[in-house]
Amino acid sequence: MSFKGLAGLVLRGRKGFLQLPLGSSRLQPLYLLWCQKSTSVARQDSADSPSAPENFREPEPSIDDLFSSEQKSAVLQQLNFATAEELSVVKLLRGRKSINIIEYRNKHGPFQDLQSLLQVPLFQYKTVVKVCDFILNPLAKEKKERKASSIMKYIKPEIEIKRLKSASSIVSVVFSTCKIAWAHVNRDLTVHDWQQQECAVFMKGTYVPSVYLEEISSVVSRLPEADFYVLEKNGLSILNANLFSVTLHLRTVEAMLYALLHKTLAQEGQHKVLSMARIFVGKHFGLMVGESRTSGIDLVKQLLLESVTVAQPRVNFPRDRVLSYQNLLSTNKPRRDEELCDSLLQAVAFYEILTQNNNT
Repeated sequence: MSFKGLAGLVLRGRKGFLQLPLGSSRLQPLYLLWCQKSTSVARQDSADSPSAPENFREPEPSIDDLFSSEQKSAVLQQLNFATAEELSVVKLLRGRKSINIIEYRNKHGPFQDLQSLLQVPLFQYKTVVKVCDFILNPLAKEKKERKASSIMKYIKPEIEIKRLKSASSIVSVVFSTCKIAWAHVNRDLTVHDWQQQECAVFMKGTYVPSVYLEEISSVVSRLPEADFYVLEKNGLSILNANLFSVTLHLRTVEAMLYALLHKTLAQEGQHKVLSMARIFVGKHFGLMVGESRTSGIDLVKQLLLESVTVAQPRVNFPRDRVLSYQNLLSTNKPRRDEELCDSLLQAVAFYEILTQNNNT
């Protein structure tokens, strides 16, 4: 603390206040320390002040400098002569912004440059740049949205899309409270293996890790070799108290499957075990009713029928197994084979969306 009018520094000690002259050798270390802290605080206050960002931020280039003369002419042509309805085609100009452009034109005349758009209410630097980009290339936004809705939006962890497209076969795994099912399918949608295993010990009493490990390890040992192993990611929330025990079970099975498969099958540090959102498969096949997924058994039965009645079926099943698969799904059981069907549909959705991406 400093006091104006004093030729030194006032310190408080055990024997009262002591004033030291600034030139005192006893004061110099304290004085230098105080100056250092004062400078640091001053810098911090300056950085936190509202005007600080303006002082240290590099000036933004003129909007006109970001585009060529031909591009500026095209944008100005649109902004100066389009109606409010035509302007609203640009998503960022919908609502009040398009009206503000019309009102500005009526009051000040046509825009002479792009920088003058900053004078229009509700328009900021980034908004103007995005509007100009959209007017010049409206398909870029559409392409970006299509990419965002591709398979990578529903698969974790993220990996290179070219690795997915080069996969010759995958094993799709779906699990529930009493079963684990899998489908081994290649890129031509030919089914090589399609099975399920009853897991009677699941959801019985406490979650004993050794019991889960033994049951899941037996399933992993039966899975065929493939380029990727795709685990269904259920959308149950851990915040739903009524389904907490089921959610905990599913997360436990998923974690153990991932750990065992990744440790056994990972190569050169590359991910081979993926998680695929259940809701994505439901949307792909039109099985969603609101936010809920309906049964896919009837769809799988149709795929089985088409495999022997259609010249180019959607899915190819081994001819010698079609009848047994049909009988399996048509038998009367207390609990239907939803997991078995879901494992197949997940594999089909995986490859079909990759094919769609190749065509876009």
